[in-house]
Order: sequence, then C-alpha cells, then structure tokens
Amino acid sequence: MNRSAASPTNTGNSRVTAVLGPTNTGKTHLAVERLCGHASGIIGFPLRLLAREVYEKVVAAKGAASVALITGEEKIVPPGARWFLCTVESMPLDREVAFIAIDEGQMGADPERGHVFTDRLLRARGYAETMILGSETLRPLIRKLIPEAEIITRPRFSTLAYAGPKKLSRLPRRTAIVAFTAAEVYAIAEMLRRQKGGAAVVMGSLSPRTRNAQVAMYQSGEVDYLVATDAIGMGLNMDIAHVAFAALGKFDGKRQRRLSLSEMAQIAGRAGRHQRDGTFGTVQLGSEANCSFTPEEIEGLEEHRFDPLTHLVWRNTDLDFSSLPRLVATMDERPFRPELVRSDDAIDLGVLKRLAGEPWVMERASSRMLGERGLFRLWQACSLPDYRKTGVEAHTRLVGRVFRHLTEGRGRLPDAWIASEIAHLDRVTGDVEAIADRIAAARTWTYVAHRPDWVDNPIQWAERTRALEDRLSDALHGALTQRFVDRRTAVLLKDLKARGVSAHVLIEPDGGVAVDGEMIGRLDGFRFTADAAARAGEQRLLLAAAERHLSRELAARARRLALAEDAEFALDFDGSLPPRLLWQGARVAVLRKGRDALAPRVELDRAITALGPDDRRRVAERLERFVGEAIAHVAAPLAKVQALRAEVSAPARGLIVQLVEGLGVLAREHVAQQLVGVTRADRQALSRCGVRMGPLHLFVPALLRPEPTRWRLALWAVASELASLPPLPSPGRVSLSGAAVEAPADVLLVAGFWRLGSGKDAIAVRIDMVDRLSRHIHERRDGRAPFMPDPNWASTLGLSQDGLARLLRALGYRPRLVDGAPHFAWAGPPRPAIRRSTPADEAIPLARGNEASPFASLAAMMRR
Repeated sequence: MNRSAASPTNTGNSRVTAVLGPTNTGKTHLAVERLCGHASGIIGFPLRLLAREVYEKVVAAKGAASVALITGEEKIVPPGARWFLCTVESMPLDREVAFIAIDEGQMGADPERGHVFTDRLLRARGYAETMILGSETLRPLIRKLIPEAEIITRPRFSTLAYAGPKKLSRLPRRTAIVAFTAAEVYAIAEMLRRQKGGAAVVMGSLSPRTRNAQVAMYQSGEVDYLVATDAIGMGLNMDIAHVAFAALGKFDGKRQRRLSLSEMAQIAGRAGRHQRDGTFGTVQLGSEANCSFTPEEIEGLEEHRFDPLTHLVWRNTDLDFSSLPRLVATMDERPFRPELVRSDDAIDLGVLKRLAGEPWVMERASSRMLGERGLFRLWQACSLPDYRKTGVEAHTRLVGRVFRHLTEGRGRLPDAWIASEIAHLDRVTGDVEAIADRIAAARTWTYVAHRPDWVDNPIQWAERTRALEDRLSDALHGALTQRFVDRRTAVLLKDLKARGVSAHVLIEPDGGVAVDGEMIGRLDGFRFTADAAARAGEQRLLLAAAERHLSRELAARARRLALAEDAEFALDFDGSLPPRLLWQGARVAVLRKGRDALAPRVELDRAITALGPDDRRRVAERLERFVGEAIAHVAAPLAKVQALRAEVSAPARGLIVQLVEGLGVLAREHVAQQLVGVTRADRQALSRCGVRMGPLHLFVPALLRPEPTRWRLALWAVASELASLPPLPSPGRVSLSGAAVEAPADVLLVAGFWRLGSGKDAIAVRIDMVDRLSRHIHERRDGRAPFMPDPNWASTLGLSQDGLARLLRALGYRPRLVDGAPHFAWAGPPRPAIRRSTPADEAIPLARGNEASPFASLAAMMRR
C-alpha cells in the first residue's frame, strides 16, 4: 500500500517528546507552557470543553488576536493567529507550526475515535517540537511506532487510596459518583437530592456551557456531590476528594463489558488535586454483584500499574477520490504495522457505504461536471457527526439530503431549510431529556454553520446557532438544577406554628437532626443544613416541628456559649481568610478589620443572626471578651514595650510606635534615621522589655513562637484587608525554601522570616536565628581576621552548606581561603539587597568535621 499516510508532516528537526503518567500530574499544564514558549503551535484535545478552557487561558496570556479555537462546532480564527487550540479531529495539519501537542494519546486505542488520535500521533509534527501526552500504558507502542521519541515520566502529585464500598447516605462531601447511562445518572442524582440536598450532573452529551454551569455549582460548594458518566475522566479539573463507582461495567456500543484497569484509573484519578490525596471506592445502591473491585484491581489503581496497550486503532487517511469504489477500498485498507489494527466502520464510513448503493448518489459522485470534487463533497457530507446518536440508518437520510443540496444549483444548503430546523429546535420547554436532545440536534447545525463552503452567510448562521445552543444550555442547566438540587435556608423560620399531628424531633450527638426517625439535616454549632428527605406533602409539618425544637436548642446553645470557658474557643486560621472563631469546633464568627490591628471587629456567623437580640448580644460580648483576652495574652510583650514611651527619648518613642504597628517585627532599614537618635539608655530600656536589636531587624523574640505568630499573622491580614494569604510556615520551622518562600516579603516578615535572594533559589531564615548566629560570630571573630564556620551551623539552621554561605555573605562576611581551608572574614555591615553567589564563592567549601559546635544554643532555640 501507499504508506504516506504514516509519514509525519512538518518534520524538520522536530524533537518528539512523550510525557506519560497518571492523572493529576500536570501534563496539560506543561504542554500549554511549551506552546506559549514557541512562536506558533497547535494542541489537540479529546473534548471541545477542554479546548475552550485552555483557549481562554492562552488568550489571557497571548491576546485574542493571536489565538485560535477550532472544534467541530466552533471556529475562532483571527487573521494573525499563531497558537491553535483544537479538538483532535479539527487540528489544522496543513499549517506549519513550531509546536504540536496531542493530549490523551492513549485514546488511540479507542474503537470509535482511536484512528484519529493514531493518525495525529504518527503524522502530526511541529518543526521545532512535538509533544505526546498520555498514560504510561502508551510507553511500549511509543517505543515501537515512534522510536525517536524521548519519553518523560510524570509521577502523580498525590496518592490514591481505596476506601471500600459505602452507602449513598455515607458518602463524604466532595464526592463524584460515576455511572454509565443517563438513566443511572439521573436516578442517583435524584437520590442525592433527597438525602444530601442536591448534586451537579456532568455527562458527555451536555453542551460545554451546561457542563461549565454544573461544574461551577459544584466547585462553589453550592452542592457537595457530583454525578457523572465516564466523561469526568478526561481532563475536567475539579475539587474532588472521593470517586465512587456506581458500576464497573458499561455498554461500549457492541456489548456489555467490565471496565479495563486503565479506564478505571482514568476515572478514579480525578480524586485528589495537585498535592491533596484522593480516595476511590464503590457506592452500594442495591445488590450490584458487578460493582466490587478485585484485589488485583485495587493494587493496580493504588500503585498506578496497568497492562500496556498492545495496539492502536488505525484507518487509512491516504484516500483515493478517483471513483467511489476506490474511495471505499482505500478506506478498507489494512494497516502496515502489527501494532496497528484497522478500526471498525465508524459512522462516517457506514454512511458512505450505504449511500454508495444509491443510484443517484453514484451518478452525482461520478459526475464529469463535478469530477473528484463531487466525490470529495460526498465524503465531506458523510463526515457530518451524528450528535444525536440516531444510528447509521437515520443519519444516512440526513447526510443524503445534505449531499443532494451540495451537488445541485449553487452547491449550498438552502437558507429556508436551515432556518426551519433552527426554529423547530428553538424551544426551552420540556424535561431534561428533551432539552438535551435539542442541544444535540443544534450541534449539527452549528457544525454546518462553520462550513463556509456549505452555506451562504456562515457568520450569520454561526451566530444564530451559537445563540440557540446557549439558550438551550441555560435551560438545561436550569432544568437539571430544579430537578436535582433543593436549596434550603440555613435556619428554619421562627414562630411558625405547626398544624396537624405533632412530630418527634431528635438531635443526635453528631449534629444530625431527625424528625420521626427520618434525617432532615444537620446542626453544627448554630448552623442548620436542611435535607429534603421527606415527601412534599409532609415537608411543612416536619420542618415546623424541627423549627420549634431548634429555636429552643439554639437559645440554649447561646446561653452555654456565653458561660463557656476560654478553652472551648479557638482561632481557626491556616492562611485562609477571614480568620474564624470556633466554639466547640463549630464556626461561630469571623474577624474583620477594626480600629487597629490589635482591636479587630468580631462579625457573628450568619446563622447566629437568627437568635433573639439578647442571645445575640450575649454571644457577641463573650466572643469579643475571648478575642480581647487572647490578644492581650499574645501581645503582652508589646504592651510592656508600649509602657516605656514615657521613659525614653523621642526617637525611641517613634521606634516603639512602629514596632507595635509591625506587631513586634521591624526591618532596620525602615527606621534607620530613628536608630541614629536612640541613646544607650534607650537601648538598655528596650532590651529589658524584651526587644532585640539584630543586625537587620528589631523584634520581640517572645512573639515569634508558633501561637503568637499565628495570631499576629491573622490580626495583620485582617487589618491589611487582604483577600488571601499563602500557606503559613509550619510551627517550629527556622528556615524555608521552595514554594514557601514565594510569599510576599511583608508576609514573611510578620511571620518572623528574612528572605534572601529571589526566584526559585530564594531562602528565608527566622530572624531570631539570624540574630543568634550574628551575635555568636561577633563574639567568636577577632576583628576582620578570617574565621572558620562551624559545620553544624547549617544543619541547626535547616540550611544547605550553600545556603549557610549565602546567609553569611548577606550578614557582611566574605569567603576566604586560609592555608587551603575555607574561612570567612568581616567585610562590612550587611546590605538589604542580597546578591547571588558567584562561581568563585561556591568553589570554597565550608569546613567539615565532627568537633562539637560552640553554637549549641541554636539547637535549644529550635526545640522551643
């Protein structure tokens, strides 16, 4: 056969890289970074939803005028477009670009679409770089079919663990339940509405707009559960902690079969995100014998070990349009490699073979007037996707009508026909299934509208079909939300008198609220979360009975809170804002900006506003007293310093004011002028009150302990009205590196750290440790005479040897070689700006040895 179909396009000196690994490894992010780093490029995605998502990101980075989006139903191609985000089927391979990437390369084994992915893997090449993204199962086939490819393995950022089977009512929050038919998805979502208050729904048949709206509802926390088909396994990035399989088998278009291990992994891998671990298991909906993992499957999923792919699906792309029989024959040709298997007849080929038996089609396809163009027109029409999944027979009738119009008159589809079809679909009434079917039909006309050689006024039709699909998508989202989500108020209405029979209300120790033995919600602290488990006719009676009991319970809780000991309260602050106040582990208030950093305002939780005025006042007064006493305890050293203002000079008073405003930490460079006027007596007074004047900072050591630091950061963030904070340093850390140092310098300073350098090589050291090191060296050195650093200093400070050398240079010391041994010598006072180490500096290693460190007090500091 002619093997040109397997010859790469745009080869040049292209570097081919295969990035393989499980889900949650950042492969797509890497490809987007590489795309933006080249002068031009194309990425092919398996879903138009993913193509649209990445398109928006690249537009934000490169500008809309330079970025194109091409899918079967959408084309945005500016004249100067250089970067293209596409579905795999729509990749413009006739363009010469520097970079090409194919996402989810293992889809080459898919019986239905695999031949398209295989073609791109074998032929699509950027002239500078080509990247193939996929699972580890692709490795042996990449080795055989693309031997020149460099294979890079990306490990998963987090772990995936088996959590066993669970009842639907016991599934944890942030769970995705996966089923394999629309009927199962709808049934599970209905059960979740009754038991958990609602669920979002994601299926491959939904439009991107509807899927985005459903995902946004889940991501925002409006619902805590997601019900999806296996479409969830491909690139949808969501905050999912647990994946529960409702079944482990599906109908693949030919037969009912069990999922392969790689298919299970693709779905289960959605649990966990970045460095947060995830779990997977099954959900028990009845006696599902097919819904349990084998020990071998569990081990394979947890260890990411799967059987490698043995073949990819292939179809000839070197088509012969000289005659209809030759076209069909070239489509039926066998693959040229044992690793490739011929695909089953896809819908386009099935339609072509059926139309080939129609005399009028044979006549038009072989017309001398049209030549090969007539046959090419026929193949274009057969390529119209069957979005409605109507099957070969029904889809053939639609394609036949399209081909008839394309081969008569002006070769365009009549405007009247398109308009009537769109008008027929432009209805937002009906149930979920009816609206979803209209969206599928609308996608057909969206596809048609983006074929400028098929229609007159393609821009007009594209706008009309887009507007139609948007209206239907919004209607479908509304229908799904109405059917599967029951939004309820957080606290039941007060003073509502029940009518009819009374009901028994029980509040369980874990906060569950049961009415006549039926769970209707949870009460956490003062916040009630309702459930819609009761039938509609019983809703009012049950909720009224619960409201009467909750009113008394909330009032009783308010009285208990007002009399509670300080040990029952806590500040919940890990960097997320605003800081929360907890009572017995439940959120009751947040801190907001007050008159100054040491006097924040206490804002009661919205659930507490349902209390009576007296109860609200008592709760507010108790929380304000707790906050005031906690701040007084934490900031006691600052109060001691403030009391000095009447005893010291004016420069020292100004210094004290700034030190208090900085919550106990101050950079010397910001108060250099005041320090000039500070007398010896001032310094002694400040020292007696616990103020340490280090080489680069003024600070109160007692405020650098973990709990005072957590409070100071919370108070500073509230007073600064920040929207967010980076993760806080772990308690007890004396140095930081990597991502922890990327926080703004003022955040690190309040946390008690001094940052050296910038970028990925930056480090940060706790300022009290810098002060101790500086004082120790000052006592040890003899003027400017060189001294040998203690080799234990680095480990005590949690630094590498290079990090210690950088710290010493930042403190004003420079490396020297004395008799071939590494030393440091005083070179002048430290400067705020820290230069990078030079090769000459790094060539001088620090001393190594086992002698006892004279700097042993640092170890005691770390234990504190």
